[in-house]
Amino acid sequence: MPANSKETHSFETEVKQLLHLMINSLYTNKEIFLRELISNASDACDRLRFEALTNDALVEDGEELSVRVSVDEKAKIITVHDNGIGMSKEEVIENIGTIARSGTRKFLDSLTNKESADSHLIGQFGVGFYSVFLVADKVELNSRRAGDPKKNGVRWISDGNGEYTIEPIELKTRGTEIKLHLKKDATDFAEDFRIRNIIERYSDHISFPIKMLEKDSEKKDEKKSKKTKEEWARVNKGSPIWARPRNEVTEDEYKQFYSTLSYDTEPPLVTLHNRVEGTFEYSTLFFVPSKAPFDLWDREQRHGINLYVRRIFILDDAKHLIPNYLRFIRGVVDANDLPLNVSREFLQSNRDIDRIRSASVKKILTEFKRISNKESKKYQDLWNEYGKVLKEGIIEDHENRDTLKYLLRFSTTKSEQGTQVVSLDDYVKRMAMKQKDIYFITADSENAARTSPHLEIFQKNDIEVLLLSDPVDEWLVTSLTEFDGKSLKSVAKGGLNLDDFTSEEDKKTAKEKEEGLSDLLTKMQELLGERVKEVKVSHRLTDSPACLVADEQDIGANLERILQSMGQEAPKYRPILEINPDHPLIRQLSPDHQRLEDWALVLFDQAALSEGAFLQEPAAYVTRVNELLTRASLLGG
Repeated sequence: MPANSKETHSFETEVKQLLHLMINSLYTNKEIFLRELISNASDACDRLRFEALTNDALVEDGEELSVRVSVDEKAKIITVHDNGIGMSKEEVIENIGTIARSGTRKFLDSLTNKESADSHLIGQFGVGFYSVFLVADKVELNSRRAGDPKKNGVRWISDGNGEYTIEPIELKTRGTEIKLHLKKDATDFAEDFRIRNIIERYSDHISFPIKMLEKDSEKKDEKKSKKTKEEWARVNKGSPIWARPRNEVTEDEYKQFYSTLSYDTEPPLVTLHNRVEGTFEYSTLFFVPSKAPFDLWDREQRHGINLYVRRIFILDDAKHLIPNYLRFIRGVVDANDLPLNVSREFLQSNRDIDRIRSASVKKILTEFKRISNKESKKYQDLWNEYGKVLKEGIIEDHENRDTLKYLLRFSTTKSEQGTQVVSLDDYVKRMAMKQKDIYFITADSENAARTSPHLEIFQKNDIEVLLLSDPVDEWLVTSLTEFDGKSLKSVAKGGLNLDDFTSEEDKKTAKEKEEGLSDLLTKMQELLGERVKEVKVSHRLTDSPACLVADEQDIGANLERILQSMGQEAPKYRPILEINPDHPLIRQLSPDHQRLEDWALVLFDQAALSEGAFLQEPAAYVTRVNELLTRASLLGG
């Protein structure tokens, strides 16, 4: 565009919504604007330092990378300047003008209309720049990308009311400068001591120098009637918190660093700081958020581990440093002996990275196990937030499966619904005298599992059963087949051996009943046809007339429904219909019963409904039930 042209653009609709919320109602903690700007400036310096490893031309002078913050108390203007990577016109429009990404929409969708709950979301969704409009009624941004000619500078100006202007300017230095013209109700930020205090509170750990003018450096020389040379002095300590010994870091410093790293105002649930020395040296600082990140179940979500080499930022989203089932962990890894030109491809096949990953996972899981043993309430909170994700580790991480087993928690038929959970270790310790196996049932909800007819024989014999209602549980039990020498057995599988809970007399009686019903079983199986694999007498029912069970090698009804809901083709599954010979409905049936087909179909559909299935022909089911009820009424039964 011509050198003197100025363009006016409108913000996209979602950004307008966001600005309106920020300016008018959302945040009371307005000082976070400076945290966001300094964090962005630090990132820009990090990116320049990294890109300069392969392109020396980007560094145009010998000046150290830094962030400068100045306050014009008279004009009520705050200026934040960095000499980092800078932005081209296109990058300014993309990153500031439109935010053509999913972050803004997700941010708006996640708001709860409670300031305390929403205040940590601003940076987490990549919309931190907009916090400037909490305090400013006019914002001017000047930027030039490193390596671009001086004439390729760009100026962006907006009052946050729906439009912004953008024009080319000449800039002598690379980087980005942001000027905030403060609102009348935010002029208290135009005080030097206030800004210093905010920097020390939120940004003290930033490794790049954050500088402010010395208070006396702007005084005029009375004889020469001009300003003396400006003297910029560092405000932040700047020592990476992870590089300091643990005993020199306070809890408050950990919290402040975590807040800046994750944009979460709540303190972390777990902090794990470790230093490894020897032939291969590295430091790690990991945090477990108190609440699960918003993108925990997003397949495209970014991981929370940043990689540094000798305190130089290399990569964010370093997913090769942590397994997928620990994706909620936030933190940094700083290695001394990796090359500075580390790429994502390098991470995939590097032995040292594998060592860091393996040791870090063991450290994290060991800490989780310690918490589970020593701080049960804290571990309960951790499990409530991340239990479903940790279960994935049983499937994915064979190396640490034994440790993960002890971290698992489940609801059971003897635990209070919705709250109390037990470990496998606790379950085994209170197993019944004759019990040899660990029993479980899978369903699409805890209530469905708790009320399943498959549990009747276990309730009668006071046998505890694990209630598994997370989709991942279906894959969990295929990987976790035993614990402490005890096999895990599904109560909804056909091969269940219940002999240990049945007396010899009851076994003899059951066999006689089964022989007496053989013709009925054959006839019902014939009538049900391809719907079932078999019809047999049940040894697990005490109250219900019938239930459906899966053959030992079949996938089962719950997994079939899960696969179908995911759009995947499930293997052909035909259940076994088990009938209760002592139930009145079954006792009144015989092979030559006039309405046996209707009764067989109704019993089959009722058994399917009891385990949460959807009937393929619900209208036909209702018709059959109505006809049978009408007939019973007419007969006076």
